[in-house]
Amino acid sequence: MPTLNIVQAINLALMQEMERDSSVMVLGEDVGKNGGVFRVTEGLWQKFGGERVVDTPLAESAIVGASIGLAMMGFKPVAELQFDGFSYPALDQLINHAARMRNRSRGRFSVPMVVRFPYSGGIKALEHHSESPEAYYCHTPGLKVVVPSTPADAKGLMISAIRDPDPVIFMEPKRIYRAIKEEVPEKEYTIPIGEAKRVTEGDGVTVIAWGAMVRDCVAAAEVASERGVSCEVIDLRTLSPIDDLTIINSVKKTGRAVVVHEAQRNCGLGAEIVARITEKAFLNLEAPVARVTGYDVAYPLPKLEQYYLPNQDKILTAIESAAKF
Repeated sequence: MPTLNIVQAINLALMQEMERDSSVMVLGEDVGKNGGVFRVTEGLWQKFGGERVVDTPLAESAIVGASIGLAMMGFKPVAELQFDGFSYPALDQLINHAARMRNRSRGRFSVPMVVRFPYSGGIKALEHHSESPEAYYCHTPGLKVVVPSTPADAKGLMISAIRDPDPVIFMEPKRIYRAIKEEVPEKEYTIPIGEAKRVTEGDGVTVIAWGAMVRDCVAAAEVASERGVSCEVIDLRTLSPIDDLTIINSVKKTGRAVVVHEAQRNCGLGAEIVARITEKAFLNLEAPVARVTGYDVAYPLPKLEQYYLPNQDKILTAIESAAKF
């Protein structure tokens, strides 16, 4: 069983799906000979050629628009957008066309496409390179939103996303692209979209996160455990649809919850999760549900990045506050 990082795991998933299904293709800026800005598509152009691994102009709306047309005509395009903040020019295509096509055509057409891009901060990047735009996509009916936090999950979720009959936004936490290595099964496998993962078991506080924040939550939970607070860490993996059952069952057991995400607090996905907990487990709560998030400002330039991002200390403080309430 090979030991891979997230970049290598996604590359393997793309390679295997392109070998298995000739309708799967990749398109985006520099995805061909250069292998993508983070080298996620490295080697695909050499193996499958320029008709299935297509270098596009620098035009995100065109990349996504072309992918919609290809998907409606029987292909399964995987579109790469180079960075999170560059996905906004494609919002019109995603919200008004990809997400609505099944409903608009009364089921005649589906749009089996994946739009994948690196997201979130922590690498001291330039403006528009460290955004966490998940709330925009989760708010859009018809789009599924997936965020892996480990190499093994990245491979299984990518294969599921490619095989899904509807458009999937696949957000890849760039800060941990190469920071984690683990054994990843070489054979193809899927991880169901819509299922969260219980990373650690506990009965004191439920901690809910996704992407790069999962590692910080596990680290904070380990310190909390040493101080007598048992934490159950849940990795959502799929942000839309949300796995309510796993969240609610955990909160009913612990009576306390902390939600962690990098995006700004105002109208962030954490607010939706808090609302669902309040609706479905209110009588089980022993403390207010806490949020550890980014601030309601534009993502800062590198020198201030460390102050913006949630970290182990901030998460630990929230866990201990919930436990002591």
